Amino acid sequence: MACTSCSAGGGCATGEFEKMAVFDWLSDMDVPAANRFNALEVRFKGGRKEFFRNINNLELYPGDAVIVEVQNGHHLGFVSMQGDLVRLQMRKKGVQDSDDLKAVYRLATAKDKEKYEQSRAREMPTLFRTRQIINELKLDMKLSDIEYQADNTKATFYYSADERVDFRELIKLLASEFKIRVEMKQISLRQEAGRLGGIGSCGRELCCSTWLTDFKSVSTGAARYQNLSLNPTKLSGQCGRLKCCLNYELETYMDSLRDIPSVDGPLFTQRGPAYLQKTDIFKKILWFGYHDETTWHQVSVERVNQIIALNRKGNKPASLEIDVMEISASPAPLNSDLAQLDKKFSKQDKDRKFRKKKKKPSAPNP
Repeated sequence: MACTSCSAGGGCATGEFEKMAVFDWLSDMDVPAANRFNALEVRFKGGRKEFFRNINNLELYPGDAVIVEVQNGHHLGFVSMQGDLVRLQMRKKGVQDSDDLKAVYRLATAKDKEKYEQSRAREMPTLFRTRQIINELKLDMKLSDIEYQADNTKATFYYSADERVDFRELIKLLASEFKIRVEMKQISLRQEAGRLGGIGSCGRELCCSTWLTDFKSVSTGAARYQNLSLNPTKLSGQCGRLKCCLNYELETYMDSLRDIPSVDGPLFTQRGPAYLQKTDIFKKILWFGYHDETTWHQVSVERVNQIIALNRKGNKPASLEIDVMEISASPAPLNSDLAQLDKKFSKQDKDRKFRKKKKKPSAPNP
């Protein structure tokens, strides 16, 4: 069931249910109309956003469908941001506040929205037919999405390819068959996944299709620092590249790793060399194991630093836990006092027998 603020044509006035929705945290501030920033951020298909100038000072709200100026025509988009928050966003993306910004013509009418829906209905048939043409021309490229302009005079074809593609013949065939101006735009695999959308292994919608706009490089080192298994099937996203979320907590792990010693080899003890098996970065605990046993020994970071210092001096501690093995006196056997009494009485019995034997007279010779 839709909320009452949803507008016709697919725009949501609240912005909560839209792709790449933005929360305007400056909307409650009262700014005089004369000082209000007159640039807008307008959202198009696939989360694409551009900045436009509100030259006619229209009273607009997030989610309103507007007709904006584009090259050689006009297009329909939805307002995603306005006010001083747009100024901050333009500064963040490096867009100059100049007269080069294209204009917002007017609010979209019912006829504009109807024509926009008709252009959207052409996208899927055009996509299937274009893929057939690409196969006939044997071009090494993957067509992922098509966006028609609201005036039905131009279409942008988004594709991905590993190498440079000569699609001049393709453009001629598309222009003659669909009677439109054709623009071919190459996108990366991450951008392709963001336009198509999907559900990630975490069970949530893909970050690149909901809020992530800047794609930073991700390396396997991020997985190593976080003690993750280097399994390509688990570390790769739907785009086939390493998951962008591997960078989310990397700085936290890097800060915690500053206190963890670098163990490049085994720790030498009198019991034998102990090899690193596992590291708990946040608890500051390392586990070591010997070759002759399957048990892992839990060692603190301070103790590991002590053993490394001893090994550098050529010394070996007794074990991972202690430096010197204390030799204690062997404990007395059980019932040792009774054994001493038995020994005493047996000696007295021997003395009595010896005295009796000595007092007995010897027999006379015949």
